[in-house]
Amino acid sequence: MSKRCYYEVLGIDRGAAPEVIKGAYRKLAKQHHPDRNHGDTTAEVRFKEINEAYDVLKDDQKRAAYDRFGHAAFENGHGGRGANGFDFASSFTDIFDDLFGEFTGGGRRGRRQNRGQDLRYNLEITLEESFRGHQAQIKVPTAVACETCNGSGAEKGTKPEQCPTCSGIGKVRAAQGFFTIERTCPSCHGQGRIIRSPCKACHGAGLLQKERTLAVDIPPGVEEGTRIRLAGEGQAGFNGGPTGDLYLFISMKPHPLFQRDGHDLYCRAPISFVTAALGGSIEVPTLDGGKAKVSIPEGTQSGRQFRLRGKGMPVLRGGSMSGDLYVEVVAETPVKLSKKQKELLRAFETGCEPGCQPESEGFLAKLKEFWTGAASA
Repeated sequence: MSKRCYYEVLGIDRGAAPEVIKGAYRKLAKQHHPDRNHGDTTAEVRFKEINEAYDVLKDDQKRAAYDRFGHAAFENGHGGRGANGFDFASSFTDIFDDLFGEFTGGGRRGRRQNRGQDLRYNLEITLEESFRGHQAQIKVPTAVACETCNGSGAEKGTKPEQCPTCSGIGKVRAAQGFFTIERTCPSCHGQGRIIRSPCKACHGAGLLQKERTLAVDIPPGVEEGTRIRLAGEGQAGFNGGPTGDLYLFISMKPHPLFQRDGHDLYCRAPISFVTAALGGSIEVPTLDGGKAKVSIPEGTQSGRQFRLRGKGMPVLRGGSMSGDLYVEVVAETPVKLSKKQKELLRAFETGCEPGCQPESEGFLAKLKEFWTGAASA
């Protein structure tokens, strides 16, 4: 059976750049790898074909010979250690380093560096602090690099040694027939290094637990659940790896006067039934510490809202934009009335003309209609 063209196997053009060849190989090798296709003999054959093609096309000299002579360039043992010049061990190493290096710490990087953990801090602020912006002082318990050994984990005057078993990779490989098995190095436990004289301060860990005080700027307009990322303020990395991040999650304390909905504020203000009936004006507080005047028209009913534009919360990163303040008025029923006041109210009710109390009159009309319908049913 004749072999397929190597370019056809990888699905690329003859003039493809090296990075295109590698990208095509990575995609196909992942798809047809035997570990992902257990018992599929077709995938195993395809996997061998893909690796054979990549082994030739990734090498400039082999590729030049193939472009000139085709498959005949590698017949009779020329061009490599395996059949048809295919060095399977080399390509299988590529699979681990190129395809799975991201999961094994990068295979050939030597000393393994791990990024520090991200941290979460829950910060509760007041509505006024959200309105004006706030600088909070927070204390964060975290792991920091040991100052005694500068994070190396080795006693002063010494330094960690490269693990002789794995040559600093952190993993060892063993050939078992067709496959190469990779496992964590038993000598260094995957660290890629051995510390002969551990630092007495951190006991070889290179990290110490410490509480840090940070000044955090809370911008105006933050809401409940807002997340603020502080890059590099998390836990220190291992072996000099990058530091993690700190995430602040904002929560709001309840306010005695205002309720918030997005950028808008809501306030409930009681008014006398005289003001509700005859009209007038009231003063309401604003979150900036000032006052605002609200005009109450004649005949105002409980529950009516009045909108004060621009008196709400600032819009986060919205420049000078702000929400609105909604004032809901509630007509208050007087209590502890004197005998004379009660007499005046009864006289008022007796003298009311039709249409004086429209909501009550409308409700009574609906009741009569309902009872009439129920009686005839």
